[in-house]
Amino acid sequence: MSPYLPIIVILAVGGALMAAMVIASAFIGPRRWNRRKYDSYECGIDPTPQPSGGGRFPVKYYLVAMLFIIFDIETIFLYPWASSFSKLGIFALVEMVAFMITVFIAYAYVWRRGGLEWD
Repeated sequence: MSPYLPIIVILAVGGALMAAMVIASAFIGPRRWNRRKYDSYECGIDPTPQPSGGGRFPVKYYLVAMLFIIFDIETIFLYPWASSFSKLGIFALVEMVAFMITVFIAYAYVWRRGGLEWD
């Protein structure tokens, strides 16, 4: 028996369930067509071709996105490190401290630029 057989079975079952749900929604779901139903929805505001303010997004949007990505990556690295810390020793501790310092520098940059203050 191949070691990949359980993975293939799980993928096949997941794909079959996904296809069954898509097909079932076509038969079970409501069929009433409504122009309002197919319109774009943007937080209760009528959609416009350009964002208000000339099409430019504030810098805070990008700073918050950058902060989210940084802490997301930090979480991805912290879980495996914490689970195997006893095997890795002092080298892993030094590397994680260096990583945390770089994350803190990014956090301080976003804080300094005002990305955490909402108007």
